Amino acid sequence: MAPTATSPPAMPSSASELPIPLISLEPLITSSSTTVETSQALLSAFRTSGFLYLTDFSSLIPPSLVDSVFIQSAKFFARPQSQKDDLAWTTARSNRGYVCMGREKVSQGANKEEVAKDREGGGEDLKESFEIGREGEEGHENRWPDRIDKEGAEFRLTMAGFFEKCKEVHALLMRGIALGMGLHGGFFDEFVRTGDNTLRLLHYPAVPPGGFEGGKRVRAGAHSDYGSVTLLFQDDRGGLQVERPEGKGGWLDVEPRKGTIVVNAGDLLARWSNDVIRSTKHRVVEPPLKGNEQEEGYPPRYSVAYFCNPDFDGWIEALPGTWEGEKGGKKYEGVNSGEYLVQRLSATY
Repeated sequence: MAPTATSPPAMPSSASELPIPLISLEPLITSSSTTVETSQALLSAFRTSGFLYLTDFSSLIPPSLVDSVFIQSAKFFARPQSQKDDLAWTTARSNRGYVCMGREKVSQGANKEEVAKDREGGGEDLKESFEIGREGEEGHENRWPDRIDKEGAEFRLTMAGFFEKCKEVHALLMRGIALGMGLHGGFFDEFVRTGDNTLRLLHYPAVPPGGFEGGKRVRAGAHSDYGSVTLLFQDDRGGLQVERPEGKGGWLDVEPRKGTIVVNAGDLLARWSNDVIRSTKHRVVEPPLKGNEQEEGYPPRYSVAYFCNPDFDGWIEALPGTWEGEKGGKKYEGVNSGEYLVQRLSATY
């Protein structure tokens, strides 16, 4: 049976258990009178936990489309391994295609040597993925399964449409961030026009009892994302955790919640904001076994991440109002968006 993104478990009842706010996208879609309030709420969330739940986006991304994406994703990962391997990921610059179990190790490591140490200490991440970039980028075509069969053609149609809808949400969020930081609403428009983003389908296969080796192995290691913001759609299994704010220690569960997108800030946005915005570490572990799972093991998990980046020709340096005078200057040198992302990806494969 295909996974569903629309029937997650109930949320904790205590607000203190879940200091991750819910923020409606509707004011940014409609340019309502509460747009400024929404923008300030976005910035507040990104300054504290670095994470939020986004609601009221169905006019752009209807639930039926999200369900279709999860169904198509599950069908793809159920294909014979040989078919998936024929569509394998090739280079960090292209960042498109199938990534088999063990090929990638998400990490905070800045180079291959540091990532190798994480591999040695915690083992491989227990996941496989499929990466999709924007259409029409010469020399970096998507590795679609449409040449295999009709089901592959349906997969392409669904994912290409979903990619464009997520691109619209990205642009609205950047508009909100601009307003929250006291910039004009269109400040980031030139950085998101092309849409050099990545849609990642993720499958965390079932794991037998004891497969997580007493917590040593995880489905995805602790890391922060590389770009500006990430849109995450979860199934109902759970396992996503975010690191508590500095000084508090430990991890917070980011439970699946019906009708929401989990949104978090990435490293480039933190650099861009001169660390006004937090790029928070997170990981995917396995929730405790329940009932008959004690004998059968850990069920599979599916999620869909849309990694939003500044367009690859963009130059990223501290934003106006974040570094001048008593603010202490710029913490980071300027970087080219595309070169930065390739460097980070190259270290993890």
